[in-house]
Amino acid sequence: MSLTKTYEGKLLAEGARFCLVASRFNSFIVDHLVGGAVDALVRHGVREEDIHIAKTPGAYELPLAVQKAAATGRYDAVVALGAVIRGATPHFDYVAGECVKGLSSVSLQHGIPVGFGVLTVDTIEQAIERAGTKAGNKGAEAALTALEMVNLLRTMESA
Repeated sequence: MSLTKTYEGKLLAEGARFCLVASRFNSFIVDHLVGGAVDALVRHGVREEDIHIAKTPGAYELPLAVQKAAATGRYDAVVALGAVIRGATPHFDYVAGECVKGLSSVSLQHGIPVGFGVLTVDTIEQAIERAGTKAGNKGAEAALTALEMVNLLRTMESA
């Protein structure tokens, strides 16, 4: 018999509140990520009125809006949704890199889950695949990861 205690999060809402922070840039892709995230959360028991959506101009602005949402204390988790598609200039590297660093920092600073649903892809075709076709919907995956982390942290805090 093992004395090891294991904590795991479940995919149940239990009154959790979420803020989805979504980029308007590449909205033809991001709108599908938002739809997937909302659908996944609702299917797992999150009430629609407990899901708020904030829109930023682009992915570079996501960390600041996510930080503001986290700082309100109204949400159990925040999910960042966007699409950065590589072009012919190094712009992609700067935007994607700063977005990732900023979102990670917010999660650690505020101690709440930040779901990472920002696509960083080489082509539009890859973005389409990850927004609900061949590769699933990364917005839904990010939302479910955030939900699982909410429950994991609750379990750890109550132990």
